[in-house]
Amino acid sequence: MAYAGHHVAAGKVLVVAPAWVGDMVMAHTLVPGLVRRGAVVEFLAPPSTADLARRMPGVAAVHDLNVGHGELGFRERTRVARRLRCRNFDWAIVLPNSFKSALVPFLAGIPRRTGFTGEARLGLVNDRRKLRVRDLPRQVDRFAALADVTPEDPRLCADPANRAALLRGLGLGAASNLVALCPGAEYGPSKRWPRERFAELARRLATAGVAVCVLGSARDAELAQAVASGSPALDLTGRTDLLDAVDILSASCLAVTNDSGLMHVAAALGVPVVAIYGSTTPAFTPPLSTRAVTIGQDLPCRPCFRRECPLGHRACLNNTSVERVMGEVHELGVLRG
Repeated sequence: MAYAGHHVAAGKVLVVAPAWVGDMVMAHTLVPGLVRRGAVVEFLAPPSTADLARRMPGVAAVHDLNVGHGELGFRERTRVARRLRCRNFDWAIVLPNSFKSALVPFLAGIPRRTGFTGEARLGLVNDRRKLRVRDLPRQVDRFAALADVTPEDPRLCADPANRAALLRGLGLGAASNLVALCPGAEYGPSKRWPRERFAELARRLATAGVAVCVLGSARDAELAQAVASGSPALDLTGRTDLLDAVDILSASCLAVTNDSGLMHVAAALGVPVVAIYGSTTPAFTPPLSTRAVTIGQDLPCRPCFRRECPLGHRACLNNTSVERVMGEVHELGVLRG
């Protein structure tokens, strides 16, 4: 739901985007509604997510903010603000709740600066909204409410030429059935299904006659290697960047993921997804696609949203069997042959 009483006029809108991949994908939820109102929508994003914005329908331009995750980077923010000032934005929508995220729109002199009441942002954000959690249970609901639009399923575009070149170079050009496994999750161990189960899943999928690849960031390399070494899966971590992963996912008939950024990427591409949840819940960050299913355990301790299991048993993940996941794969009916 949108907040009542905040009329949105068409104009130039700067969206200050998140640094997490999944949140960045979900940020697209507000773009279609703004564009239909005649707005020109541009994104300001850090290196970790800026390229994703360039694959979003309706985003007119992307401005790079070269600061690391969690870094203040005041000099860089000042430099970017000076450059953006001459673009005459009418409105900034600040999606993150941090103090530093609100600096550039303020320094750039953007007259309307909308965001939720966050950490010490009085004055930086002059259109402050109180977050009503019960009214806005999902992350996309919260993002869309800041733009006064109805949330829509995020979308990403693939690059067909890059996809074809990647598949040829990786020896996957002839694969009609490609399944992507995404065993990582930046948040922490409480969101990662056991690696040995991903490996067993890869073996079963290979037996069913499909090609299997493992996708993830460089931080997932050890995890991906463990999955691939115990299965016929092709480990692509370290051989692909984020946009390469987007294009490989777009060629896949299925993605099996944790609650992670690549889960949201796959859903935004319209790829069928089986998503395994641990300490988190799809009630907050679901894969937004009619072709996605989620698996989670009904436990009194879940969701706890902790990075590591405070009870030490990780039952929310360990109780999910390979058989259960394969059952959902077959229910989706995406495997041919």
